[in-house]
Amino acid sequence: MNSREQLWKEAETFIRNCYKELAKSDIDTERRLQEIKAEIEANGFYEHTYEELEHGARMAWRNSNRCIGRLFWQTLHVFDARHLETEEEIAESLLQHIEFATNKGKIRPAITVFKPVENGVENVRIWNHQLIRYAGYETEHRVIGDSSSISFTKACERMGWKGERTHFDILPLVIQVKGRKPKWFEIPKNIILEVPIEHPEFSWFQDLQLKWYAVPIISDMCLEIGGIRYTAAPFNGWYMETEIGARNFADDYRYNMLPKIASCMGLDMSTNATLWKDKALIELNIAVLHSYKKAGVSIVDHHTAAQQFKLFEQKEQQACRHVTGDWTWLIPPVSPATTHIFHKNYDNTTVTPNYFYQKRPYEKA
Repeated sequence: MNSREQLWKEAETFIRNCYKELAKSDIDTERRLQEIKAEIEANGFYEHTYEELEHGARMAWRNSNRCIGRLFWQTLHVFDARHLETEEEIAESLLQHIEFATNKGKIRPAITVFKPVENGVENVRIWNHQLIRYAGYETEHRVIGDSSSISFTKACERMGWKGERTHFDILPLVIQVKGRKPKWFEIPKNIILEVPIEHPEFSWFQDLQLKWYAVPIISDMCLEIGGIRYTAAPFNGWYMETEIGARNFADDYRYNMLPKIASCMGLDMSTNATLWKDKALIELNIAVLHSYKKAGVSIVDHHTAAQQFKLFEQKEQQACRHVTGDWTWLIPPVSPATTHIFHKNYDNTTVTPNYFYQKRPYEKA
């Protein structure tokens, strides 16, 4: 099967599913399929209508096996930025996405979709893993900032960007158009909402000077709808507290805060059997939840998120749709056995539309 035949096959499958969900008539469906077939034969690709793009992006969220927050897939706001050509226009659109999604703390799920791959040519690529992310610097003795950002931070520095070398330097946006040399753009600080982390009981906690940004906007995945690949389509929901409290701050290869917190709590760290890591981990997650709620920033705890996922499963069953999932990602990293997800099996088959990982352009093979 050649590439045009494959594209037509994937387009037909998507359009039939999409139009059925949108309650379109058979006549409308067949008419649209003939338009797409002619477009593929003439150009080698086809263009989605806004309605197809919007519903396709929402379907991709619904099909995301690793996401526990899929109950809200229908609320995704889709910005169509396929007409933008320059790095400057794209950067401006990303800043608008940040402001819309942040919404003064009342986080709104959103995706901004840029020009797709056309006949194998990649039009737009965002180098950032997330639009907002902290830099990481290797020093002789330790890592300053976020160790997961070290390679990207080095790439930014090679382009001429300079950070202040604190633990919480906001990285610039890096945008590449049509394979040209990428350009970087500073994000204005006034549009970035950050949450200082404090604890409801431990007054010393704020002396740790921890903070985290309000909105996780994933920007390095490819959105695939009906055979069309959107290599730049940053999207966001809101945080589940364990993403920050049990991973970003707690992982020993990230900010590694558990030993410090346990020490401040006066815990016996001489043996694993005291469960000092578990005690520190719970208090760290309590601090994250408390701080976000105090700041008026949307966040969900892992128990509520699991209950929401259960409701999503029920709704999908009512719609006669099969729920796929990656159990290793769906279980929360804190107290997983207290959720129903831990005790279930999930089919990890990948269904499209969906979001896919891409090779990072700044990392050598």
